[in-house]
Amino acid sequence: MRILFIGDVVGSSGRRAVSTLLPKLKEKYRPDFVLVNGENAAGGRGINLKIAKQLFEWGADGITLGNHAWDNKEIFEFIDQEKRMVRPANYPPGTPGQGMMILRKGSYQLAVINLQGQTYLPPLKNPFHTVDEILETLQDQVKHIFVDFHAEASAEKIALGLYLDGRVSCVLGTHTHVQTNDCRILPHGTAYQTDVGMTGPKDGVIGMRKDMIIKKFLTQLPVRFEVDRGQWQLNATLIELDDLTGMALQIKALHLTEDQPWMD
Repeated sequence: MRILFIGDVVGSSGRRAVSTLLPKLKEKYRPDFVLVNGENAAGGRGINLKIAKQLFEWGADGITLGNHAWDNKEIFEFIDQEKRMVRPANYPPGTPGQGMMILRKGSYQLAVINLQGQTYLPPLKNPFHTVDEILETLQDQVKHIFVDFHAEASAEKIALGLYLDGRVSCVLGTHTHVQTNDCRILPHGTAYQTDVGMTGPKDGVIGMRKDMIIKKFLTQLPVRFEVDRGQWQLNATLIELDDLTGMALQIKALHLTEDQPWMD
């Protein structure tokens, strides 16, 4: 099984990157499943129904979210009906949406789990305990298990990756918007990367207009952040999994830009 995961899509620049490159990426790498983190896809905050439909039309099989899941209030109108989307599973019981989904294509099944970290983010249930509970419900029924860990602290991400090593197929981090150069297969077979990176404006500050961010650091005064509208970048990770064991065979980071839109 081959999975392509596109990191946090930010605003219109990120959507242009996906619409431009995803068909080519699918043709080149032939992934069985395409996953996209879409929690910043609508103006840098949240996602709406129109954009979710666009991501699916462009080739996504599933969408993961994060701490900005609820920023666009329209999500409450469709998240319970959209079974190809997950928000962090460690929200309290009764929260709209689902924290785990099983995608099916042909003979393949892929469980997708979304978790949010606790360090430097709003408090939620312990993600380590939450994922234990989810894995217990799966009870080895699905061998291929993908975890999007939406977290701030690298240490928390690394710890969860090692905690889940051999129990899930891959643990990929999102949220910080900076691609990390640490793709690896952990000792017991789980593919790991601390952060997949951002798909969105190339020359802003993690997606926002640089002048506003710099002003904030210079003055410490409130500043309204706006998504940068410059050239785009696309960051993604390609994972190949063993069909029988569900463990990782290969993991590769992809970094493409509007002025250099392809790589070998």
